[in-house]
Amino acid sequence: MRILTASEQEAFDKPPQFDHRERKQFFLLPKGLMDIAATLRTPSGQIGFLLMCGYFKATKRFYQPQDFHERDIVFAAHQLHLGDQPFRTTDYTETTRLRHQRRILEFYGFTSFDKKAETIIAAEIATMARMHLKPRLILDRCVDFLIQHRSQVPTARSLTELIRRGLHDRKAKLAALMDAHLTSEARDLLDDLFSTSDDQNRYRLTLLKKLSQSTKPTRIKESITDFETLTALYGRLEGILCVLDLGMAGVRYFAGSVLKARIFQLQQRAEADRYVHAAAFVAHQHFRMQDNLADLWLSVMASFQTTVSREHKERLLENRKSQQEQFKAVMNDLDASVLGVIREIRNLTDAADLSDTQKIVQIRTLLDRNQTDAFDRLRADLEISGQDRSWFEMLESHSLKLQNRLSPILRALAFESNDRSAALVIAAAYFKTRDGNIDERAPVGFLNADECAMLRRGDGAFRPSLYKVFLFQHVTGAIKSGDLNLACSYKYRPMDAYLIDRKRWKREKTSLLERAGLTELADPEPILLKLDAALYTQYRATNSRVADNPYLKIRANGTFHIATPALDASSADPLGELFPQRHDVPLAQVLETINNHCGMLNAFEHWQQTHFQQMASHPALLAGIIGLGCGIGVRKMARISSRITENELEHAVNWRFSLDNIRAANDRVVKAMDDMELPNLYRRDTLALHTASDGQKFEVRGESLHASRSFKYFGQGQGVSAYTFVDERHLLWHSLMISAADRESAYVIDGLMHNDVIKSDIHSTDTHGYTEAVFGLTHLLGFSFAPRIKGIGKQTLYIFKPKERADESWKIQPDKTINAALIRENWDDLLRLVATIKLKENSASDIFRRLNSYSRQHALYQALKAFGQIIKSLFILRYVNDLELRQAIEKQLNKVELANRFTRAVAVGNPREFTQSEKEEQEIAEACNRLIKNSIICWNYLYFTRQLEKAPDDGAKENLRRLIATHSPISWAHINMLGEYDFSEEKLRDSVGILPLKPAA
Repeated sequence: MRILTASEQEAFDKPPQFDHRERKQFFLLPKGLMDIAATLRTPSGQIGFLLMCGYFKATKRFYQPQDFHERDIVFAAHQLHLGDQPFRTTDYTETTRLRHQRRILEFYGFTSFDKKAETIIAAEIATMARMHLKPRLILDRCVDFLIQHRSQVPTARSLTELIRRGLHDRKAKLAALMDAHLTSEARDLLDDLFSTSDDQNRYRLTLLKKLSQSTKPTRIKESITDFETLTALYGRLEGILCVLDLGMAGVRYFAGSVLKARIFQLQQRAEADRYVHAAAFVAHQHFRMQDNLADLWLSVMASFQTTVSREHKERLLENRKSQQEQFKAVMNDLDASVLGVIREIRNLTDAADLSDTQKIVQIRTLLDRNQTDAFDRLRADLEISGQDRSWFEMLESHSLKLQNRLSPILRALAFESNDRSAALVIAAAYFKTRDGNIDERAPVGFLNADECAMLRRGDGAFRPSLYKVFLFQHVTGAIKSGDLNLACSYKYRPMDAYLIDRKRWKREKTSLLERAGLTELADPEPILLKLDAALYTQYRATNSRVADNPYLKIRANGTFHIATPALDASSADPLGELFPQRHDVPLAQVLETINNHCGMLNAFEHWQQTHFQQMASHPALLAGIIGLGCGIGVRKMARISSRITENELEHAVNWRFSLDNIRAANDRVVKAMDDMELPNLYRRDTLALHTASDGQKFEVRGESLHASRSFKYFGQGQGVSAYTFVDERHLLWHSLMISAADRESAYVIDGLMHNDVIKSDIHSTDTHGYTEAVFGLTHLLGFSFAPRIKGIGKQTLYIFKPKERADESWKIQPDKTINAALIRENWDDLLRLVATIKLKENSASDIFRRLNSYSRQHALYQALKAFGQIIKSLFILRYVNDLELRQAIEKQLNKVELANRFTRAVAVGNPREFTQSEKEEQEIAEACNRLIKNSIICWNYLYFTRQLEKAPDDGAKENLRRLIATHSPISWAHINMLGEYDFSEEKLRDSVGILPLKPAA
């Protein structure tokens, strides 16, 4: 098994290449080591010792003397004042080297890589093998682990052999467990997956691979049939799956291989290995199918609510005219029956020819004349006009269509409940028991009073169709709020299942806090005291400068408006004039150039850990990146490309284009730019990196549960949002695909935690990316959150109790007090949440999706929100005071807008929509698009660097640097993304035979 390429292994086992600055950094040794070097007898021993010290200081590795670099030898000799004394490898014997290594290890407090270290690292490799990490990632983590535990790093061959052995042992252990515990019944069930059904030519396993995205009743019923099959299989295999203990990572890994492989490839595996893959596939698809059915449910209900609301509004508009006529009739009746009587009474009181007694008698006669009927009609008319039963009638009229879609799902899913949903679970169980045949004995404990009243018609008849709509609506609300959960699910588990297990937390809290770097947060009291003092000080500072702030306007109602003058717009303009004006650089050439610079294509590893075949060809990988990233499509890309076949390209994309691989390739390009000096021209502060994120809407062609409808963005269609993160150097360091209906704030933390390369210090979003909970969580994670909030002057400001501390003279006053008691009560759970995210035991978006829906009840969310109110108030007060901060936020968000324009420019084949329906496919296509954008930006930086090197003098160089710094490197006019057209006679000839051949003259 090859983990490193030949060139990578050579680079690993050879000393690092230092520049002049790095030579000074690593070869200028402490006095203690220099004193040791001075006592050595031979010049070769002195030089060898110094070089070994410097190389170890840099990499924690030792190298062979014959591999020492000549420039390093010259530098070491100069440091030791040895003049032209030569370094002879023959004089630097192995015995001497080993003695020097021991002294260097002792000085730096490291241990040699001995049997004990090998045992420790083997155990760590076994843990990573259980997580099914890629071998290259395991190797990198082994190096980090050894350095962290102050152990010498061995050769690449030693580590590779340990990793190979660890992966082989894991595979052998699973096979042995499968052989020992797989029952004959379960074996027959798994074998049956590799057979064809009587009425179809396709294998049963193949039929279970694809999840439907359709909400049509027939397709839903097909999905239910597949789900019932998977549920039966999972129930029979649950025992062996518990024994295998694959974990979520193992299930996804083995199932991923099955999803990508063809049947004949699976059948070629050893029997036990094939059964492990098949069992994991059943578990994975069982989880995915439950999520899919829940997504179908929510999608159908969202569409139902939208349809009913629209038709109800239309009916109200149609009825408005008749309602107006009804009100006129009521007013006429009022005028005749009430006001008319009052007028006659007035006339009687003015009549001079009648006595008082006669007037009273006639007034009584008027009052007794049919007044009861008039008022009764008036009351009835007002009741009819003021009461709207049409909404419930509309729900009932659409019920049958809804039942056709949701009844099979409700019968199939088994929900976990809590105390708040007990009545709803009883109703759902009744629905299942009666197979959807509802009568007046149906449980109504989950309904509110108005809904209960509407279940009976005027004649007392029960309305079963309306009852089912109410049941479906309450189930929908409970799924969203977390009152109904799915145990076998990735997306709809109970909230606690996403956090570090409570028992483990209590048992390992100290070590978990230490690993997550949260030890200082263990006690909430000093943190709250510090924030209390900081918040009060900021109130005083901001209010003391209100009179001198020309951009601040205090309104009469106590709110305020803060203006931010625009910056020079040229900073967002691309640098097109600096690039070749009459030479368009082919996109494929840009990608290959960047690959030669940073090796990004090496990230496209095969899905399987122990894959032995050779690397995919560069043309196939480049074609896959362009086909997906430019919206051309894989098959079309193969057809319009030379020197590459459709099968070759589809195979490369299927096995190597995983989301993790493409993100790793992006990270390599971003890392290459991060290592450059030139991008730092765009940094406002060298000690703090400012980043930002924003979403961009795309329509989705075809049926997709991940997409959502929005008339504003997609008309009658549906779409998704590509959520992109960019730093102030224009590095596009992360992206996500989310539903267009999802609030972006749930995904902000995900991007910030994707910090293998980019370490954000301050992060900005627009209003959609902000919530008070995000303020609290970013602070606890060590980030500064600085969003651009619409109507920021109307935001609620908070202060610690008592509120009377606020000075009456303050123009900007606190509105409410902070619930510090709630924060203290839930501090332990807050730490558990933060530790879960920092240790990456679950994604922040999964946690936030559940927390956001739990917000009304969940104490953890309420505590996080209360803590965030402190940080939000601090930020707003500082935002008002700091013009430079406000302008920096605007500038950073403008960079995201430019990056969004860049996205559409790259997607030449389909700039405004995704043809992929499933979320994972959309994310892969978007990640390829981002890889192209990052490659172009990196190419631009390399080009600028080359132009600076060619500048004739320092003045020209400084002018060029100034020009670069005031414009954006996101420029693409010089890149040919449209391909080349062949107008040769052969290509112009009709190849389809549309026109008949012309007869010879």
